Amino acid sequence: MARTMRAAVYHGPADVRIEEVQAPGSPGPGQLVVRVLRAAICGTDAGEYRHGPKLVPLDAPHPHSGHQGPLILGHEFVGEVVEVGDGVTAFEPGDHVVTGAGVSCGTCPRCLEGRTNLCDAYFTLGLHVDGGLAEFAVTPASICCAIPEGCPADAAVLSQPLAVGLHALRRGRVGRDDALAVVGVGGIGAMVVAGAHAQGVRIIVAIDLDDERLGAARALGATHGLRPDDDVLAQLQRITGGAGLDVIVEATGAPPAPALALGAVRRGGRIVIVGLQARPVELDLFALAMNEIELIGALAHVFADDLPAALAILAGSDLAQRCVDRTVGLDDLVDRGLVPLAEGRVNGKVVIDPSAR
Repeated sequence: MARTMRAAVYHGPADVRIEEVQAPGSPGPGQLVVRVLRAAICGTDAGEYRHGPKLVPLDAPHPHSGHQGPLILGHEFVGEVVEVGDGVTAFEPGDHVVTGAGVSCGTCPRCLEGRTNLCDAYFTLGLHVDGGLAEFAVTPASICCAIPEGCPADAAVLSQPLAVGLHALRRGRVGRDDALAVVGVGGIGAMVVAGAHAQGVRIIVAIDLDDERLGAARALGATHGLRPDDDVLAQLQRITGGAGLDVIVEATGAPPAPALALGAVRRGGRIVIVGLQARPVELDLFALAMNEIELIGALAHVFADDLPAALAILAGSDLAQRCVDRTVGLDDLVDRGLVPLAEGRVNGKVVIDPSAR
């Protein structure tokens, strides 16, 4: 394997450099070294680029990963195994794999409950330790799934964000007969819509201020698209025949969104909060209690439950073709990826081909 490689290295806000860096050495026990076939970026990457560091441990060691300083971004990536570490029996060189990126200890109380995303020692590849926006990357084998034969890397690379969407649906116990609304359909919200459509949910209402995002959400399976400023509560009542929504997934992090969800959900319904609020917001807890509304948080995904399910959807559908906005090389990552994503000028996933020049 090459001694050096090209990688997207985060040095601080508005400072991501494509650099020649040392390539990974031999993998440690339980690890894989992969040649990255495709990577993708999301709002978290764009947020770190524009307003960070919020997650990247530039100034102090991360308590669980131990990393400090400039870091290779990329928590959504797939690769071809080039070397396996001691103790790895599930994979061998030549296998194509997708990584879940979230690393958990497997022994703490939350891990033993099966909620590995809440692990006491959790950290993420590409945010807390070097990730996959590079020609090669290291990942624990325990958080990798084999990519089914016939499923291209361009599709499999979406399995991690789709897994986040499926986790939100699972947290909300969304069923086929439910009426679902997704507030904010860029990024993860779009994946929630796509996952709900794949699961056959009967009513999927996309709510967003951006008409292009609403159009994209319809292409992903939304049955209705609404703007929040168009008398949205009355329209939701009409769509549901006056019954109200069974589940609302809030995926914007915008301050008014939780109150909108509380006003639109039916009595006994469920609100799933995926969007991250920058600061605390007021919420009418009297209405929450009087109507027995469930307010549920959803964070990342649970590898064992959500990643294989996402990969199966992508392998058996044309979802990826409807989700990807553009594919670029590492050299164009900033100008054609991070910057337009941070500025809200991307309607779909930006995929990176590290081999492209």
